[in-house]
Amino acid sequence: MENPEVLTDLDVAAGPQRGATTAGSVMKKLPEVTLAFWIMKVAATTLGETAGDLFAQTLKVGYFLTTAALFLLFVVTLVVQLRSRSYNPFFYWTVILSTSMAGTTMSDFMNRDASAKYLSSGAASLGWGPQGLGLGYPTGAAILISVLVVVFAVWKLTGMTFVIRDIVSFRGETLFWSAILVSNTLGTSMGDFLSDSSGLGYAGGAALVTGVLLVLVALMRAPVVPNVLLFWIAFVLTRPLGATAGDFLTKPVAKGGLDLGTAGSSAVLLAVLIGLTGYAQARERRRLAPSAVLPPETGEYDRAIERVD
Repeated sequence: MENPEVLTDLDVAAGPQRGATTAGSVMKKLPEVTLAFWIMKVAATTLGETAGDLFAQTLKVGYFLTTAALFLLFVVTLVVQLRSRSYNPFFYWTVILSTSMAGTTMSDFMNRDASAKYLSSGAASLGWGPQGLGLGYPTGAAILISVLVVVFAVWKLTGMTFVIRDIVSFRGETLFWSAILVSNTLGTSMGDFLSDSSGLGYAGGAALVTGVLLVLVALMRAPVVPNVLLFWIAFVLTRPLGATAGDFLTKPVAKGGLDLGTAGSSAVLLAVLIGLTGYAQARERRRLAPSAVLPPETGEYDRAIERVD
């Protein structure tokens, strides 16, 4: 999974030097967009769907309180990521996972009118707010698309790059994570619409999204559509792929699912994501290891020998 790259040629212009630090900037802290990146993205978003449903529905905490708790978790993980000085796969994918979980319950809270269906009696007695605003998938998606357009408009006005591999400033990374949170929430709404309202079912919705993603891969080689745009479309669409895949794993067989349950599915997906993150961490260490040794052609090696003599 190290060499193949999918939707990676995101810019034709040279961006800031990788890993460079200047006044007001930070070390490069975002990953290279390889095939492994997309596999981990789908795994994280699928886990976000099953884990969000686990807390809100299975454990009957409800959408309102679960959304508040998971949004707080997102803020905590984001602060850790923003304060880190270099790319750390564990920090990065923890934030992706937290945005996926928060996006799941935020979307459900916006679109559904669950009332007390997924709320325990103890929580209901405390009056923890409405459990769904009942906006519906079309209205919820329209709101989220508008918010995402605003985020990208602000990003554009700053003059900062949209290219993930060239984002090295604190402000650029903040805009990046804002877009990620909104896009993951939007992707959940799209996935739920495909699974529940479109008539395609869970497997059909996943197949449709997969087909669109394959079209995007084909468009990579065409000069008609900028690859930056293709990347962000693919980033949004991998979320409904995760949502439909998560529903397919957890929902009853009568509804077209495998009925594996939110707890079991989440445990398996978490193990997969931990394994992939560990692989990415080991790969990053191998990548950085040679940089700790000065190459002989720099002259530093020879000068060091002379000082010893």
